[in-house]
Amino acid sequence: MSEGTRPAKSGARPTERATRPKRTTAAVPRLHPGAWWLWALGLGTAATRTTNPLLLALLLVTSAYVVLTCRPDTPWSRSYSAFLHLAVAVLLIRLVFVVLLGSPVPGSHVIVTLPEVPLPDWAQGIRLGGRVTAEGVVFALYDGLRLATLLVCVGAANALASPSRLLKSLPGALYEAGVAVVVALTFAPHLIADVQRLRAARRLRGRPDRGLRGLLQVALPVLEGALERSVALAAAMDARGYGRTADVPARVRRTTAVLTLGGLLGVCAGTYGLLTAAGGTYGLPVLVAGVAAALAGLRLGGRRSPRTRYRPDRWTPHACLVAGSGVAVAALMTLAGSTDPEALHPGVIPLTAPALPLWPAGAVLLGLLPALLPTRSSAPLPKEPSS
Repeated sequence: MSEGTRPAKSGARPTERATRPKRTTAAVPRLHPGAWWLWALGLGTAATRTTNPLLLALLLVTSAYVVLTCRPDTPWSRSYSAFLHLAVAVLLIRLVFVVLLGSPVPGSHVIVTLPEVPLPDWAQGIRLGGRVTAEGVVFALYDGLRLATLLVCVGAANALASPSRLLKSLPGALYEAGVAVVVALTFAPHLIADVQRLRAARRLRGRPDRGLRGLLQVALPVLEGALERSVALAAAMDARGYGRTADVPARVRRTTAVLTLGGLLGVCAGTYGLLTAAGGTYGLPVLVAGVAAALAGLRLGGRRSPRTRYRPDRWTPHACLVAGSGVAVAALMTLAGSTDPEALHPGVIPLTAPALPLWPAGAVLLGLLPALLPTRSSAPLPKEPSS
């Protein structure tokens, strides 16, 4: 036996390092937050183009499946359920309004007749109570479901995209406004996390966490935590020099103002031209020129707030596919609305069951692309030498 070696003991178990190779799993790739917002806004735009409840339900299922598959485990990603509750509340409020205030849609199928409150002459056109028809309720259901779907799509973007990373991607001219929007977007998820934490603590102590009493006893600590968080945020922003601007020559400031104002006016004039028959010839060129001038103004305005980005987000092919799927859904639904508007807007007079149009439904299914793309990859590392 050579010196420095030891014989293995009989029956000894091999070491875990020698028998089990270490494996690593790559993290979910960092998608550009703007890709998630473009995907969600594309689905929301598609929801505004139809009142077909089957297509709207398909949009809801698509956004929910992508959120459940792709959202990270962060506090702000848990706000999706709050947007679902808000969408249900909006739908119920819309139905309550049509029951109490009536509907502009005439109908012959009366569900119930409520006592009608007489109103003065200056309130003509408004009624309280009266007949509630099935046509009016169905019309309100279609309209409320469209707004609810739009809210759920915004909630999906809020649950998938990091607000802080989205702020880093904004141009310098919009940094202050972006900070305000990001603070507003992150405020609701923190409130939801605080409410869940306090309700769990009250349940552990055997105290009520539901009803009016539980709500009142939870609201005060939540408000106190929100105030403390806002004060800490203000101190951190002041310590980091938020709001301080660099010295920019006067001619650059004047050029920035002219380009931004002129670009916004061009966008308004071009949009008006596209919407009217008389301005169809000049609408598109004026809109393109306005957008170009506004972007140039934003780029020049970014010189007033110089800042650096640590690990900036890149538009990878994966991010482009995610954003492109949402844009494709919006474009195809807009095209379907111009070619077959009756399929996207089913009528309620006469009262008939809506049908599911095939190729608009296939266009909505393109929104599932982010959940179908490979997001994880694992590769075994080489074995470490035995000791």
